[in-house]
Amino acid sequence: MLRVFHFSKSLIAAFLSIIAFGCAWAGKDTAYPVVIKHALGTTTIARKPERVATVAWANHEVPLALGIVPVGFAAANFGDDDGDGVLPWVAERLAKLHAAKPVLFDEGDGIDFEAVAATRPDVILAAYSGLSRSDYETLSRIAPVVAYPEAPWSTDWREMIRLNSAGLGMRAEGDALIAEIEAEIARTVAGFPDLRGKSAMFITHLDASDLSIINFYSSNDTRVKFFGDLGLASPKSVIAASTKGRFSGAVSAERIDAFDDVDLVVTYGDQKLLDALKANPLTSHMPAVVRGAVVMLGRDPLGTAANPTPLSIPWVLKDYVALLAEAAKKPR
Repeated sequence: MLRVFHFSKSLIAAFLSIIAFGCAWAGKDTAYPVVIKHALGTTTIARKPERVATVAWANHEVPLALGIVPVGFAAANFGDDDGDGVLPWVAERLAKLHAAKPVLFDEGDGIDFEAVAATRPDVILAAYSGLSRSDYETLSRIAPVVAYPEAPWSTDWREMIRLNSAGLGMRAEGDALIAEIEAEIARTVAGFPDLRGKSAMFITHLDASDLSIINFYSSNDTRVKFFGDLGLASPKSVIAASTKGRFSGAVSAERIDAFDDVDLVVTYGDQKLLDALKANPLTSHMPAVVRGAVVMLGRDPLGTAANPTPLSIPWVLKDYVALLAEAAKKPR
C-alpha cells in the first residue's frame, strides 16, 4: 500500500556527487554569498554550509531528499506511530543514506534554542514554520536562518523546497526535485478522474461534543493548496471566509449554509465524529455531510501526509488520492 519515491537520473547523479553525508553540496555554478529574502528579513549565507540544522515541521526533508543529513531537526509530534520522533518516510530516507538518526529537537514547548546551538549549524532552515520575530532573532545569533516567504505556516511544498534548497546552495537540485514530485502527482491524479471539477474543504480537528464552531484550514494553508495539485478546487465559500496571512479560520455552525458549494470535506476524526456531524441539527444540513462525502483522517502517517512535504507526498500519494476520489464519487 505504501509507495516509495523514485528519483530521476539527474537527481541520482547529484546524490553521487556528495562527498560526505552531513555536508552541504553546492553546484559549481553556485555563487556566494547567497542572499535570500523572506518575511522576517534578508538572510546572507557567506559560504557553502557544511552543517545543516532545521527547525519546525518537515524542513529537514529538503536536505534529506537532496542527499544531505542534517545535524539536527525537529522530532515528529504528530503521526509518529512508534514514538521514535521520526516519521516513516524520513526513517526510510535515513536508511537509504546509511545515516544514523541525528539530534532530534523537542519542540513541544517551542524551539529548543540551546539544543539547536549545540549542533553548531552553519545554516538553519525554517521555510515552513511559524517563527516569531523573537524566534528568528534568537536563531540568527546561532547561524543564518531561512524563514518563510510571506506568512507563518503558509509555505507550500514547492516554496519550502525552493527556499531551503537555496539555503543549501542547491537551487538547481531543488528545482529538479520539484519537477520529479510534480510528475509523480500528475501520473497518480490521472488515474482518478472523479476528482475533476470537484471542490474540497479541509476542516480542522472537531470536538464531537461541541460542533457549534466550524474550524477550517484557509485557502492559505498547505493542506488546502495541495488540493489544487490533486485537481480539486477551493470552494468560493472557503476563499471568502479566509483571512489574508492566516492559515486557519472559524465560522459559527449557524452559518453552515455558506458551505453549500463544498463537494467533499476532509477532516481529522473517527466514526464517532462522523456520526455527530450527521446527527447535529446544523452540520447535518451541509450537502457534503448529507451525501457522506467526508474523508476522516487519523493521527497516523496517512493523516500526517495530508500536509504535503517533499518525502511524504510520494509515500502516501496514491492512498490519499484514492480516499478523496471515493468521497468525490458520492452522488449529489
